Amino acid sequence: MSARDIIIRPIVTEKTMRDYDSEGKVTFHIAKGTNKTEVRQAVESIFKVKVDKVNIVNVRAKKRRIGKYSGKTNAVRKAIVKLAAGEELKLFDV
Repeated sequence: MSARDIIIRPIVTEKTMRDYDSEGKVTFHIAKGTNKTEVRQAVESIFKVKVDKVNIVNVRAKKRRIGKYSGKTNAVRKAIVKLAAGEELKLFDV
């Protein structure tokens, strides 16, 4: 599995941007079945930064209902990556 297959996309919300500004943490959607070592190597190879720490969270599907139709949201796997001191991701620069 290549590095581009592991990292699906960054999660950009108010909370994740606040974590990036204050603590240097970046959040990504990742492929199911990947581990912390694979995520670390993928982020370091794609963005050319040094990773300090990786945490992985499995978010379960939630039931949702719109009118008479019911269903579930998608279950996702997220990685919260803490960058090493002095490192910066060029992904969020405008």
